[in-house]
Amino acid sequence: MVANDRGHDNPSGRNEAEDDDIDLSHEEGKQVRERASVDSYVVHEVIRRQGRDELRRPLLSLFWSGIAAGIAIPSSVLGRALLEDALPDAPWRPMVASLGYTLGFLIVILGRMQLFTESTLSATIPVATHPSISNLLRLLRLWSIVFVANMLGTFVIMLLVGNNAIGYPDQAAAMLELSKKLLEHGPLQTMLGGIPAGFLLAAVAWSLPVGRGQEFWIILFFTYFIGLGEFSHVVAGSAEAWLLVLSGEAGLGFAIFGFILPALVGNIIGGTLIFSLLAHAQVSTEIDGGKLNT
Repeated sequence: MVANDRGHDNPSGRNEAEDDDIDLSHEEGKQVRERASVDSYVVHEVIRRQGRDELRRPLLSLFWSGIAAGIAIPSSVLGRALLEDALPDAPWRPMVASLGYTLGFLIVILGRMQLFTESTLSATIPVATHPSISNLLRLLRLWSIVFVANMLGTFVIMLLVGNNAIGYPDQAAAMLELSKKLLEHGPLQTMLGGIPAGFLLAAVAWSLPVGRGQEFWIILFFTYFIGLGEFSHVVAGSAEAWLLVLSGEAGLGFAIFGFILPALVGNIIGGTLIFSLLAHAQVSTEIDGGKLNT
């Protein structure tokens, strides 16, 4: 039997055997390690490396990936609209219809497309870990490219929907009816509703490295509650805002200043200022102590 079968070459000592560990065989020690939960600093490092790679991607790659995400994310509006249209007007209808809202997020995140709110976590962690002007500029570059590309993608697809160039007219009508809910909220309410949406999308990005093989259910779970709470997601909601403008139900001023910008601010507060910085803060001491390779 051996008491210290693991971690001898780890300079951090984090995997060294402790004095009160029970002696285990090599195979038993391996089973313990496989069943141990992943520490937060490991998740942090996975996301930091993913974010670093995203920050280094070429401009055109980011742009076209953002366009693809913008075109795909309105599937969430379509999915929820179809379910709401098919279900009776009952108190439980939102609980079922909100499953349709997860559709676009599943397509975008599983397809590794650039969605602005998901990027707020992965791209922020490298900057928080190694703060510098150059890293901040790279972050702003990624955010601006992805955000503009997402907005262009949602506008193009809703232009086609609004002109009955894709899908059926009754489906477009169902999407428009759903989109009218945006008109019930002022800019401040939209911003406040954007905070939990940003937080929950950042939670998706944080949870995925731990839930390998369970990505579908992680995305479904978190985005379901964004739909159920009718929280303001700037990219998915922009599709609804553009449809309102194109159908004459709202003006361009409402789309930009009444929804998109307030939702953008709320998503950044929830995803970056709250979730990302707190996620970094919980491991910052270990990073400063040289526990992670940089």
